Amino acid sequence: MEPIRNFDQLTAYLQALHQRKRIVVVCASDPNTEYAIARALDEGIAEFIMIGDSTALENYPTLKKYPEFVRVIHLEDPDEAAREAVRIIREGGADILMKGIVNTDNLLHAILDKEKGILPKGKILTHLSMMQIPTYPKFLFFSDAAVIPRPTLQQRIEMIWYAIHTCRQFGIEQPRISLIHCTEKVSAKFPHSLDYVNIVELAEAGEFGNVIIDGPLDVRTSCEQASGDIKGIASPINGEADVLIFPNIESGNTFYKSVALFAHADMAGLLQGPIAPVVLPSRSDSGLSKYYSIAMACLTCGNS
Repeated sequence: MEPIRNFDQLTAYLQALHQRKRIVVVCASDPNTEYAIARALDEGIAEFIMIGDSTALENYPTLKKYPEFVRVIHLEDPDEAAREAVRIIREGGADILMKGIVNTDNLLHAILDKEKGILPKGKILTHLSMMQIPTYPKFLFFSDAAVIPRPTLQQRIEMIWYAIHTCRQFGIEQPRISLIHCTEKVSAKFPHSLDYVNIVELAEAGEFGNVIIDGPLDVRTSCEQASGDIKGIASPINGEADVLIFPNIESGNTFYKSVALFAHADMAGLLQGPIAPVVLPSRSDSGLSKYYSIAMACLTCGNS
């Protein structure tokens, strides 16, 4: 499989599979979510179970075009809608879970329910984003910008595993994973940089398989070879990172928002850890970003 390097290639790849993935959406009555769902229906990559207020959902023009690919379940209470969506995923009735305008806490409560949720025991919940930047020749994945405030060593290792699995599904045989810091120096003042040393040692010992992991590195050195050359830094990442692992949620989230705003990057993102991909967009995400997240989920579902 040739690596998928942009969102147009991703859509084309999914269309060539001639298989619509089943997506259950909680409270999808907002214009951006409507756009994403309509786009996925038009592109032929998904079918939908819509859970929420049917009086709002049934007025969507695009949904009326595809009655065979859209089913509506009327539940006005957001908590009840979230629980029903999680039940459908848990029982194998859908491949992907998607958040509409329901509060994130409501949906996470259902996902994380110890008896009826969809996060297996021992798995961590984290967020993996991907972006297409006009000035970068391929997708750039990064974690975690939304869930884990300050990852422990074990959580970082799990985040890396999720990223590796996703990269493989995008045709990246040897992912280059950069452990991000504000400098290339290891210091006890920054405990995460000590974790990075342990992770690099694990990678060099073959713990992660066919992958390149290095750090600490800053973002520019990770993604621009000339920057490393100027600094005299020899890294196997070689300015060609596929994945950036951020030290904490503040840095990851700031990067996410800044690149989207100032570099006009196209974004997608999923929750990792549950038994099915979870599309959990921000309220400010565009309809296009939500569609790209659906496409990302369609490629990775069944392997989350």
